Amino acid sequence: MNLHLLLLALCQGLFLTNNVTLVAINGLVGLSLAPNAWMATLPVAAYVGGGALAAPLVARHQRAWGRKRTFQLGLVVAMLAAGVCAWAASHHNFWLLTASTLLAGYYSANASLYRFAATELVAPGLKEKAISWVLAGGILGGIIGPNLASATRDALPAPFAGAYLALVGVALLSLAVLSFIPFPPLNAPGSAPAQGRPLCEIARQPKFIVAVAACALGYGVMSLLMSATPIAMAQCSHPFSAAALVLEWHVLGMYVPSFFTGTLIKRFGTLPVMVLGLLLNIVCVVIALNGVDLMHFLGALITLGVGWNFLFIGGTTLATEAYRPEERTTAQAAVDFSVYATMTLTAFGSGALVTTGGWQAMNWGSLVPLGLLGAALVWLAVQQRQAALATPA
Repeated sequence: MNLHLLLLALCQGLFLTNNVTLVAINGLVGLSLAPNAWMATLPVAAYVGGGALAAPLVARHQRAWGRKRTFQLGLVVAMLAAGVCAWAASHHNFWLLTASTLLAGYYSANASLYRFAATELVAPGLKEKAISWVLAGGILGGIIGPNLASATRDALPAPFAGAYLALVGVALLSLAVLSFIPFPPLNAPGSAPAQGRPLCEIARQPKFIVAVAACALGYGVMSLLMSATPIAMAQCSHPFSAAALVLEWHVLGMYVPSFFTGTLIKRFGTLPVMVLGLLLNIVCVVIALNGVDLMHFLGALITLGVGWNFLFIGGTTLATEAYRPEERTTAQAAVDFSVYATMTLTAFGSGALVTTGGWQAMNWGSLVPLGLLGAALVWLAVQQRQAALATPA
């Protein structure tokens, strides 16, 4: 840990404050404003869909302007989008709310690269721990986000309009913190950018394929269940304060393990940690299928968070082994585009599934992507074993 990494972890925490607040309120605001109930999570889907659309654009901006300026632009966009969200909620405009969360996706696509930027602030041998420590900043979001949503729910006449407005201040604080981080240049000063391999060649590597699968499917299942939780708990007559509590502990489950996930990867390897993450996702489904009491939601979402942590940090670490320094912006954008595209489908699908099929049907459905991820992990293990046998002693 160094000062610049600590400040970046704080930016990550403020980013997660934004995300958790949006997850806590967007589905409920969407449900109250949407023309049809199945469209309730469209604002959530628009946010992650905006991230998918912005990921290639962010990669180009970072190559042209560098990490810092692009991160700062993302935060300016975040403030603008949050202000429009507050106006849309106050004036009961569902489609403007959806459009403004789509715009906020540019900020999300930027901030999702904090974990990759962390590896550039430390020595190469510490990249696993750097990723973990920056993601651990999400603990701040887990604590502040749900409580911010609860505290500002009725700050303005329209429910949750005050919560959107509070996110303007969160982005402004993050902009101030980011100004103190001197990110190293992506290319050596005065040198022409090195030409890397085309993306299609990078994407054919087994490590890259499984890294994308772990990040995208792990995030997709987490988004599917987390986005629907406030709605499912409301359907089960739990108060919003209970949903906020569950989301708070879920996000703590996502980020508290970051303090030791990097060490686990160093000691046991990336693949075993990812397998453990997959197993924890399955345990989450088992808990959720066994009841709808508060403790069932709480236990399932905490387990889901820890499982996501192992899969996401493991997948991110694996991805860094599949590209060269000059290929980083292209490869990182490809990983995050896949994550956001998957999350767009699951975030939107969660509203349709939970309002039509119910909470349990959604959990049964989540076993399909988890099965695909399990097959991908087995395939990589076989590939690595064959490569080890083919290598001369």
